Amino acid sequence: MSGKERQKQLAREHYERQMQRRVERETKTKRNAIIGTSVAVVVVVGGVIAATTLLGSSDTTATASPDPAASPAASPAASDAGAQPAAFDPASGTCGYVADTAGGPSKDVGMPPAKVDTTPNKMTLKTNRGDIVIQVSAEKTPCTVNSFAFLAKKKYFDGSKCHRLGSAAFPMLQCGDPLAKADGKSQTDGQGGPGYRFVNENLEGAKYTRGVVAMANSGADTNGSQFFIVFGDTQLPPNYTPFGTVTKGLEIIDKVNKAGVITPGPDGTGAPKETVQIEDVTMSGKS
Repeated sequence: MSGKERQKQLAREHYERQMQRRVERETKTKRNAIIGTSVAVVVVVGGVIAATTLLGSSDTTATASPDPAASPAASPAASDAGAQPAAFDPASGTCGYVADTAGGPSKDVGMPPAKVDTTPNKMTLKTNRGDIVIQVSAEKTPCTVNSFAFLAKKKYFDGSKCHRLGSAAFPMLQCGDPLAKADGKSQTDGQGGPGYRFVNENLEGAKYTRGVVAMANSGADTNGSQFFIVFGDTQLPPNYTPFGTVTKGLEIIDKVNKAGVITPGPDGTGAPKETVQIEDVTMSGKS
């Protein structure tokens, strides 16, 4: 194993230990209806990133630790009780979204319709630094795409900031926390979500290579609104729903990455020095 590969392995192991400690902290604080501190993500992600929601978000994939946990730093811990989200049912064309009772901060705009619209195949993030265009797969990730279509119509992401930028070992940008300040000081960045959660999708054989966009989460089926964009190649385990691929604008993230982070966490991730603010999100269908 080369020195570079060993460095990446150590970074992944460090992230996994961080995420485990985070889950334990969140489980404990959840008794008091408080979300634990966000982890430096995927990841997840979270955040991304998953993650608090990494790749850490419970919002969550994460998404966002070097993972995107809903946090790659985002995400509140998954609910231990209550209704469970349901996977897409081809017969009825529906997905089961449920309230996120983990107690994390949320921007409540309602619940997505159960009936899924599988026509969207493109998502455009209009940011202060230019447009990022993502080809999405409603066929492979119907519940995820349906959720984004719903949140986009509700202007949920408008004005939100991408709160977590990864390191060389964890090359991802985590966005989707509508309450994140991304100032390098906030202790709650990566914990925000829409107040509902849904299932993981498309995990079999999932790879998180350059250009992949995936959900940050804080555990199985804790997806909310946090997601991460991979701008390098990562060795994350297949725990974060990959729902799209960047077709335009990846150079924007490359430039933001070169500027670095405000205050790096133990895993090297942190709020980007060059703020990325989402001004609008639009979904478009098949032509």
